[in-house]
Amino acid sequence: MADGFALGFGPSRPVKYFCYFDFYKYVKPYDHSFSSRFYLYGVLRSRGQVCGSSIYKGGVGDDIAIWTTVDFIALLVLFCMAKFVIGMPFVAIFLIYKYRRRHLAMDKNIEEFLQAHNNFLPIRYSYLNIKKITRNFKHKLGEGGYGSVYKGMLRSGNEVAIKILKNSKAHGQDFISEVATIGRIHHVNVVQLIGFCFEGSKQALVYDLMSNGSLDKHIFGKEGDKFLDIKKIYEIALGVARGIDYLHRGCDMQILHFDIKPHNILLDKNFTPKVSDFGLAKLYPTDYSIVSLTAARGTLGYMAPELFYKNIGGVSYKADVYSFGMMLMEMAGRRKNINANAKHSSQIYFPMWVYDHVSEGTSVEMEEVVEEEKNVIKKMIIVALWCIQLDLDHRPPMRKVLEMLEGDIGKLHMPPKPLIYPPDVPVNNDKAEMELETLSTSPSLSAHNKSLLTPFKFFLASSIPSWRSRSVDYM
Repeated sequence: MADGFALGFGPSRPVKYFCYFDFYKYVKPYDHSFSSRFYLYGVLRSRGQVCGSSIYKGGVGDDIAIWTTVDFIALLVLFCMAKFVIGMPFVAIFLIYKYRRRHLAMDKNIEEFLQAHNNFLPIRYSYLNIKKITRNFKHKLGEGGYGSVYKGMLRSGNEVAIKILKNSKAHGQDFISEVATIGRIHHVNVVQLIGFCFEGSKQALVYDLMSNGSLDKHIFGKEGDKFLDIKKIYEIALGVARGIDYLHRGCDMQILHFDIKPHNILLDKNFTPKVSDFGLAKLYPTDYSIVSLTAARGTLGYMAPELFYKNIGGVSYKADVYSFGMMLMEMAGRRKNINANAKHSSQIYFPMWVYDHVSEGTSVEMEEVVEEEKNVIKKMIIVALWCIQLDLDHRPPMRKVLEMLEGDIGKLHMPPKPLIYPPDVPVNNDKAEMELETLSTSPSLSAHNKSLLTPFKFFLASSIPSWRSRSVDYM
């Protein structure tokens, strides 16, 4: 039986197949009688036709061949493969249909918006025009997650920067936000949108060319690079403050940027600052003191804490104030606010370190800085410390920030020490200290990732005073 056995009835009926031992368990015990009836269970074939899986009653004179287990598995595999081969094209067609339908809906939303606001929008270019302006995308200025930026020239001779968008998110909301906000803004410290292109997936924004690039290149340069002097940095800070204040109060709608950072501040040939990149911006009625957001938005290291900790308070224009304060601190110190490579853990988070120095009357170490410039730096630091207050009541509006920057440093008061965590968030001192030291020496983190680490993870609770320990008195 181990080698198999043949079933047959009569000499004129040749055996159609063999049944091996691995199928023997399906045959009822044989009583050595040719005339006896028998029962077979399995996949059966009689007269060359597949009968399926069933109990088969056979007798003398029947031709029966039993498929082995291997044959049964092979049939099952072939069946599954056939379903896969036949089904995959249908699945692919369905996914392509869904993808195209979603993008067609997105394109329809954008087109409806553009048609509805046609009177308020800048020039609309065709994609062919964009290719001509950029000379077929010959000169790339930069690239980011949003897409690529190319240099171009209009017929008038004006040089422009053209941002070619990719991976438009949230049904084109990033494109709509940019066109809707910048398209209605006219301010010396806000980048001017000259035109746009929208042809389905081909989307582009046309701006005036900012020949001196972004602010981060001038304050975070490598050792040996030529930096801007403190006077110029201070003028840039004033310009950015005016631009943000205009966004908050100067339009018929308040515009919240939600991504103020050095990379999004562009400088023209005269180093006049321009607030740019409105992809995350939101428009709200001017009487909205608290606004609603479905998700946190911005860049780590500049995002206001209320975007993470809802118990701090509602989201408002003061989120931009916080971001400006973090940027102003970096402009004054010419360094990132978070430096995991600092020699001492107390220097990792720059705002807390500089607060101790300024409050104790110790000047911040800066190379080649005269006494007058030290006072400007101190003023910028004090204003920045007010801007990054965790308590929203302590954080001033941009108009007040501008007054403090333009005013006399002698009239400025020191704010409470800046908090990182809300006071009700428990933090273990020893564990926090260990995390800081480990992080600063970790070889697994790239320099870029270290620079983006949010300060909310690392804080020594012993340094937290009562966050409502004093009343608000800026000046």
